[in-house]
Amino acid sequence: MRQQRIRRTSLVGLAVLIALGGCHRAKTPVVTEADVAAAQEDAQKELSQAKVEAKKDVKSAAKVAGADSRETAQARVTGAFDIAMAQADGDHKVATQKCMLLQPPAQQACTDQADADYQTAAANAKAIRVAKPQQ
Repeated sequence: MRQQRIRRTSLVGLAVLIALGGCHRAKTPVVTEADVAAAQEDAQKELSQAKVEAKKDVKSAAKVAGADSRETAQARVTGAFDIAMAQADGDHKVATQKCMLLQPPAQQACTDQADADYQTAAANAKAIRVAKPQQ
């Protein structure tokens, strides 16, 4: 009889430990408006940096090969692509952060839309590379 009580108590204790262990699951990080603002700031910095780099590359190509050279035209195309991709990346990061502010049922649809918008923007950026005439 005493052994049965000990077993029963042990089983109950084990069940309680298992139940308590399940309570310590990692929670998803909570996104705030400050996180969205930080993503917007980062996106703006990346876009500004892409613009500076593109301008520098065009200026360098023009200095070496001439303003109307094929190298300068290629630098312009590459710069336009890099700027468009920086814009797409930044917009995607901000949109994704904004999605995390929504209630869980709406987050997935929002994220799917953000991903679709990113894919469209990336495709448009790639089209810049193809559509621009090379000299």
